[in-house]
Amino acid sequence: VQEQVVGPTLGAEAVKGGFYSFSLSFIVIFILMLIYYNTGGIVANIALILNLLFTIGVLSALNATLTAAGIAGLVLTIGMAVDTNVIIFERIKEELTRGLSHHEAVKIGYRRSLPPVLDAHVTSFLTAAILAYFGLGPVLGFATTQMLGITLSLFCGILVSRLITDTWMNKNRHFNYFTAISKRIFKHASYKFIEYRKVAYGISVVVLLLGIASIFNGFNEGVEFSGGRSYVVNFKKAVDQDEVRNALNKTFGKYPVIKTYGSNNKLEITTDYKINEAGIAGDSSVQNTLFTGLKSFLPEGLTAEKFGTREYLEGTKKVDPTISDDLKVGAQWATFWSLLIISFYIFMRFRDWRYSLGTIIALMHDVLVTLAVFSFFKDVVPFPLEIDQHFIAAILTVIGFSMNDTVIVFDRVREYSRTMTGASKDKVINKAINDTLSRTIMTSLTVFLTILILFLVGGEVTKGFAFAMLIGVITGTYSSIFV
Repeated sequence: VQEQVVGPTLGAEAVKGGFYSFSLSFIVIFILMLIYYNTGGIVANIALILNLLFTIGVLSALNATLTAAGIAGLVLTIGMAVDTNVIIFERIKEELTRGLSHHEAVKIGYRRSLPPVLDAHVTSFLTAAILAYFGLGPVLGFATTQMLGITLSLFCGILVSRLITDTWMNKNRHFNYFTAISKRIFKHASYKFIEYRKVAYGISVVVLLLGIASIFNGFNEGVEFSGGRSYVVNFKKAVDQDEVRNALNKTFGKYPVIKTYGSNNKLEITTDYKINEAGIAGDSSVQNTLFTGLKSFLPEGLTAEKFGTREYLEGTKKVDPTISDDLKVGAQWATFWSLLIISFYIFMRFRDWRYSLGTIIALMHDVLVTLAVFSFFKDVVPFPLEIDQHFIAAILTVIGFSMNDTVIVFDRVREYSRTMTGASKDKVINKAINDTLSRTIMTSLTVFLTILILFLVGGEVTKGFAFAMLIGVITGTYSSIFV
């Protein structure tokens, strides 16, 4: 029902791009932790190194296959691995600012950070587990890596970090969590978020309308969802996409979907030409038609047999429309169950239906933004914005990540609702958002930087996924604060 052939050249490019983005992300986050958290950043970095070593070790022990999606999962793990430490460190900094000793601040910081850390990680893990259950092929690899990373992030961020901190303090020393930069940023933040709610209502209404409009505007469906054949052709020289598209329109009778694959001399050509003709005869017929259409762009004297070798035809992919329907249904169910299970979990933890409703609205808001971008910009950006398995992975990861941020704000709202007796709701919510602003921005920034690096240097394979994640991180941060 489904067949996929990829030449080793593509594999090498994907691994190379993944390795570069992985290494660069690691270096950037490592430096950021030291710049923002001083010697406390050393603890976060030790936890980060152990997290990655454990993740790679477990994947190796499981004989896991390294895929582009798996590498993307590892890169994302780097961004999310320091989240636990960021949440804890920000709480310790708050307690120190109130005048507590280092011993007391660390003790209270770890204790009070535990509920939001657990809630954030459980919700992210649930979406990854649902993704693993409904996902096929590469998405399963991504989900597995993410679940491992989330579990190990908890272990390293809470137990290992606490062990290092306590050992150091037992020697009558302490880590410094402030730098000149972090002291200035968000110092005594007192933004009046509630007063800006009408502006946020306006933005969110526009988002809602665009999200609904995107369903009518349509999307570019990946070959997995539309059914068809996809070919990666190496022309050995730079070619003009529009000229190739027009030439193939004459042979196929319909414009194919064409995108650059890594460089201008490689194109991925997707067509549903004769998709209902099954078997080797159908494959051979479409490949010969493709060769006829591309003949003027290929080296002179090239035969159809030579064109069919891995030297020119580096990768082919065929997806029957039957499995496309299965994938669509699976994707819809995965999104539905993610939202439902998360809202139920939030209701159980907070014992108030309003938190669950706020969560659902915030998450739907983030999904609609991403859908709108993929619909209205599908023919504008120079890289493919397709609805495929990687897009579904991105959507569910955005749901998990946005939830991460939202839970932190909710947890502080709940805490202040108990301690600030007599204060108005406006005052409680404003103070809760302002006091968690530093950690909201820092957790978003670490994930944003790693995804941006994946987008820039991770290669063509993960570009659409990374772009969806970038949009999701920005809107997730906005929705955590305003929605």
